[in-house]
Amino acid sequence: MNDLKLTLVVPCFNEEESVIEFYSEVTRVFRDKVDDYELVFVNDGSRDKTPQILRAIYEKANNVKVVNFSRNFGKEAAIYAGLKQSSGDYTCVIDADLQQRPEVVLEMKKILDENSDIDCVAAYQGERKEDKFVAFLKDKFYGIMNKLSEVELYPGASDFRLMRRQMLDSVLEMSEYSRFSKGIFSFVGYNTKYIPYEVQERAAGTSKWPFMKLFRYAIEGIVGYSTLPLKAASYAGVGLMGISILYLIIALIVGAVVGEITSTVAIITILLFLGGLNSLFLGIIGEYLARTYLQVKERPIYIAKEILSYEDKNKGAE
Repeated sequence: MNDLKLTLVVPCFNEEESVIEFYSEVTRVFRDKVDDYELVFVNDGSRDKTPQILRAIYEKANNVKVVNFSRNFGKEAAIYAGLKQSSGDYTCVIDADLQQRPEVVLEMKKILDENSDIDCVAAYQGERKEDKFVAFLKDKFYGIMNKLSEVELYPGASDFRLMRRQMLDSVLEMSEYSRFSKGIFSFVGYNTKYIPYEVQERAAGTSKWPFMKLFRYAIEGIVGYSTLPLKAASYAGVGLMGISILYLIIALIVGAVVGEITSTVAIITILLFLGGLNSLFLGIIGEYLARTYLQVKERPIYIAKEILSYEDKNKGAE
């Protein structure tokens, strides 16, 4: 049995129906298999009884930390806060809904224990159980990202992964405000092994990732890890200038042969097309400027209203 300390980082948003079962399952699965481990729960501004339940777990456990945000800052901020609180040699990001099982964490840990050249083990869905349309969009997203970005994202891989301390420290150095963890994990490099896992049914509650939230997350990833859309605006501008000049030449030739200039309708159509395209690329540029604006303001990624640590509790008991 390896005595390296293991940390589970658990983002929580309105998980009152599943967090107790999650804690119980981790305790059951890790019993006699992991000597030293801690759980870092990050309450991302939950509006249900999650904060009270996490406090109750903290009060009775001797290996639990709880970070309570002052409001909802999003899962990316919750992951970052949890990683900052980790004191483990190994750190794993895992959801509280038990779709990602603690048994898989043991499998990841065994791989790291037995392979010193592997820095991280990441899990991907071996069999997709989600809506086919959503699965199709996710596959297309990974395809687009890998074509546009300098970093490569493994198709289907989630934030569910176990990493060594050195990789964790590198991730924490990436303190950018607009975060996309999948891109950050790829950007820092390190030798990562990908393993399939079977997604389980949620212990309780419903998904916190509706379609529009997933769509915004995809845009965050594309804008955060690719400058090609900005360059595309320049390429499209040059191309449209060439098309406009060609169209003008054709219009003059037709006018000279037929005896009339191109109709007003055609001109209006072209102007509307160019105007719409111009607005599209201004929007793309605006996305990048917005992120630059937020970054230079140097606002904190999250605000912790309260941090409960078993380490402080144990010191007080001495």
